Amino acid sequence: MGSSQQAWLDQIGTILETLNQGVILNDSLRRIVFANSVFLDMIQLRAEDLLRRTVTDLYPPEDVPKLRELIGRRETGGQARYEFYVPQAGGGRLPVVVTSRQIHDPDGGAFGVVTATDISEQKRAEMDLREANSLLLARQRQIEEELMLAERVQQSLAPKSLRWGSVFVETYYQPVWSIGGDYGLVIPGDDCLDVLVCDVSGHGISSALVANRIYSETMAHIERGTELGSMLQHLNHFVVQNLASSAFYFTMAAARFDRSCRSLRFAGAGHPPAMIIRQGEAPQLLESKSMVLGLFENAVEAGAAVETPVQAGDRLVIYTDGLTENFNARREMLGIDGLAEIVRGVSGLPLPEMKQQILNRVAAWRDGPATDDVSLVIIELS
Repeated sequence: MGSSQQAWLDQIGTILETLNQGVILNDSLRRIVFANSVFLDMIQLRAEDLLRRTVTDLYPPEDVPKLRELIGRRETGGQARYEFYVPQAGGGRLPVVVTSRQIHDPDGGAFGVVTATDISEQKRAEMDLREANSLLLARQRQIEEELMLAERVQQSLAPKSLRWGSVFVETYYQPVWSIGGDYGLVIPGDDCLDVLVCDVSGHGISSALVANRIYSETMAHIERGTELGSMLQHLNHFVVQNLASSAFYFTMAAARFDRSCRSLRFAGAGHPPAMIIRQGEAPQLLESKSMVLGLFENAVEAGAAVETPVQAGDRLVIYTDGLTENFNARREMLGIDGLAEIVRGVSGLPLPEMKQQILNRVAAWRDGPATDDVSLVIIELS
């Protein structure tokens, strides 16, 4: 190497020493003729152990073909940028982004300028992100499996269609999410038939958990034959004492038919009114006498349950506000009156068709998808 070339290298080296990236210069034979201190720290070698060696001598044989390919991009295209690694004396591999290009000294000699930027922190962050994503994916799969199980459990709380003597029952349940806060019961016994619909405020997992707990308590009272008003009092007391929270409350409507089917006992708490449908007459509304449950100890009024005469051909409709609190494109709510008109208009149809027509006509009124859980029970005395 001539003195003028060495002077040029010394001048270039002084500039390259100020950079934060590792930099080496290769001559036309791919020998390293300069390495700044940053690169020496990267490769963990002294200058005297590195200079005059070719770059390919530093890498294991299995990586040399790939390295030659990358170097060839610079030699044919004038410059290149790629990710690779710097082999360290202790056997480590430091991930770097390499930028290389060709320059010429004043005498026309060709040199390769190779800049290596340490990206080990970025790679560690990427690895951490991949591990976090993997954990999140596994957790998502677990949650999905748990939700599928919860959905099956929730569906078991839906009221069931059946026939009990001369009484026919048609039911429908649809949560707005995969699980929801509505539940219903149709419990035939030896002497009476109990039909109940409950609506826990909110949607999703929390409402479903509360609904499941109240369901268990409700079943226990029905199996003991607890009077409907007393059952509301017990359920309200249980929730206030054990599950009290200003974040949720629940409403309920319950009906009980005896074998004679000449009358029904009804009790409601904060729930939309049930409807007795008799051909040729306007729907008779059975209003709740008690306020919403789960907030106050005195929510249930004395005489919460009432007895109402019924006759063959009558139908009873019990539902949640997922049917009434629907808005059309003009932001008009369907409401109790709107639902009663729909029910009256389809009350002459067979029970399964009546149920479907109620759902269809509510959906036709509604602007957009449903926003609340829907439960519907229709009972016919034949």
